[in-house]
This record gives sequence, structure tokens and C-alpha cells, in this order.
Amino acid sequence: MGGGSITLDLSQLADLGEFLGGIFVVFSLVYLAIQIRQNTQSNRAENFARGLERISEMQATLSRDPELASLHARGVADASSLTPQERIRFTWWFAEAFGAFEFLFHQSQTGAIPDEIWERWSETVAWWLSYPGVQAWWRANPAPFSRSFTRFVDELVREGQFDVASAARWQEFVSGSPVPMDSPAAQQSVEPDVE
Repeated sequence: MGGGSITLDLSQLADLGEFLGGIFVVFSLVYLAIQIRQNTQSNRAENFARGLERISEMQATLSRDPELASLHARGVADASSLTPQERIRFTWWFAEAFGAFEFLFHQSQTGAIPDEIWERWSETVAWWLSYPGVQAWWRANPAPFSRSFTRFVDELVREGQFDVASAARWQEFVSGSPVPMDSPAAQQSVEPDVE
């Protein structure tokens, strides 16, 4: 009772080693899958952050440079009002902006950013395209973009998928006019939160 010994021959030891090796391989594969998933999520977040940094820097440039901000506001309303030198600055600003939008577009196509986030940026692209000066810039095609992004933007322009009233309110605001109280933005700011 109780004093039995276990004897394993070489074949049984080899089988046991193979079994344990298989378990370690499975654990290693699970660990690797977890690491890859975490790395993928990290890369997605980093790529999205890079796109936002590009856009933030462009916005900061406009806020720091009154001359560029004025040129920008005039150009979006009517690009023909700009001098040739101003058009060059306008072109490069929008080439950078649409380059950032293109980057976010491709991130959305690969699933690297959530649909809800891309929807916001898609609406931003459409909003910019509601301005005659931006449409004129796009038609001039001063910068090459990927075919898929070009098709996306062309479709927005062709179908007029943008809120012209929102763009008009912004133009009024920029020109110094008060935002009408019946605008969606004004209504949101005066409606109390009801829970």
C-alpha cells in the first residue's frame, strides 16, 4: 500500500516531454496573440493621434498667423480674390489639410479608427467642400491624392453632401456677425440639460 514507485521507460519519457512541449507551444502562441493584439491597438491609436496632431498643428498655425487666417477666410469664400502668392499659401494649407484627411480616410478603410470617428472627419471634409474657394482648389487638383480618396471627395462634391447653412453661419461669425439664435449651435448652448 503506499510505497509503489513509478517507472517510466525512455519511450514514455519522450511522450511526456512531447506532451509538455506541446502545452508550452500553445501557451506561447496565446501569449504571442495577446502581444500582437495589444501592439495592433497601440499602432492604431498612435496613427490616429498622428492624424490629429497634423490637423491641430494646422489649426494652431492659423491662430498664430493673422495674415494667413485672413487669407484663409477670404480664400474659402472666393479663391479668385487671392493674389497668386496668396493662392500658393492657400494651396499648400489645403494640400496639408486634405493630406491629413486622406490619412484618416485610409485609417478608417483599414478599420484602424472607429466608424463614428471617421464619420466626424468625413463631415469635416464635406464642410470644407461646401465653400466655393475650396471646391475651386479641389477642381484645380494641385496635389495628387490616392484614387480612393479622390473618388470619395469627388463624390462629396458631385452629390453636394454638405451643410451649406453651417458654412454660411461660420462665414458670418468670422466676418464679425453674431451667430443667429435659431442656429443649431446656438440652440445647443441655451437648451438646459434634462435628465
